[in-house]
Amino acid sequence: MTVPTAPPPQRPSGVREVIGYNWPMYVAGLSAVAGGLALAPRLPRVPATLARTGALSAAALLLGSTAACWWVYDHSELYSLDWLSDLLPDGPGDHLVLSTGLDETSRPLAVRHPGSDQTVVDLYDPALTTEGSIRRARRRVPPRPGTLPGLPSRLPVATGSQDTVFAVFAAHELRRATDREALFAEITRTLRPGGTLVLVEHLRDRSNTAAFGPGAWHFLPRHEWLRLADGAGLHIITETRIANLVAVFAFRRSPA
Repeated sequence: MTVPTAPPPQRPSGVREVIGYNWPMYVAGLSAVAGGLALAPRLPRVPATLARTGALSAAALLLGSTAACWWVYDHSELYSLDWLSDLLPDGPGDHLVLSTGLDETSRPLAVRHPGSDQTVVDLYDPALTTEGSIRRARRRVPPRPGTLPGLPSRLPVATGSQDTVFAVFAAHELRRATDREALFAEITRTLRPGGTLVLVEHLRDRSNTAAFGPGAWHFLPRHEWLRLADGAGLHIITETRIANLVAVFAFRRSPA
C-alpha cells in the first residue's frame, strides 16, 4: 500500500522534543542535583563531599546528554538525509519504512523521493515497546495517514516487493531478542533479491556511554545488529557514523 501524496515538511524531533519525551528522567536528575546540594551543608565532611560529588555528576550527565542530543538531532545531517545519496545513489525505489511508535523518516523520504512507492508500517505495541518515552512521543506525533499496523513476525507487505527497508531508531525498541529476530526475518522476506536494509541506531559503545551515561544501556551493541542480520541472511555492505554517535548500517539481501 502506498502512502498518498507527500505532505509538507515537518520539523523532526530535536533536543526540546527529546526533553519532552523523557521529562521524568530530567525531573529525577534535577531532583538529585538539588537534593545533593541542599543536603551537603547539613552533613559531616565525608558524606557532604559525596553528596556534592553526586549532585555534580548528575548535573554533568544531564548537561552532557542534552548537548549530545542537540548535536545529533538539531545540528547534524541526520534528518536532512543528505547521507543517503552516497548510500543509495539510485534512490530507495519501492521502500518500506518501519517505526515503533515514532515515525520521523517516511515524511522526509517522501519529499526527497516523490516518485518512489512508499509503505509505512508501525510496530507500536505497548506490550512490546515498553518505554514511557515512546508512549509520550506517539501522543505528540501520531502515525501518518495510511500507516499500516504490523507485528515483528508479520509485516503486511508482499514477499519480495521492496527495494529498500528503512529501520531508523525503531528496532532497538523491541526489547526481546526473539522479536528482533522475527523482524529481521520478515525484512528479508519483503526485500527483493539484492535489496537493502538501512538500519540507523545509537550503539551501546564508548561514545554513546560517554554522552548518555547509563542511558546508553537502552541501546544495543554493534555485534547484536550484525548477529541479527547474519541470522536473517543479510550481509553488511557499508557502515558509517553520523555525529560520531549514530551508526548507519546498510545490509543487503543476496541477489541470488
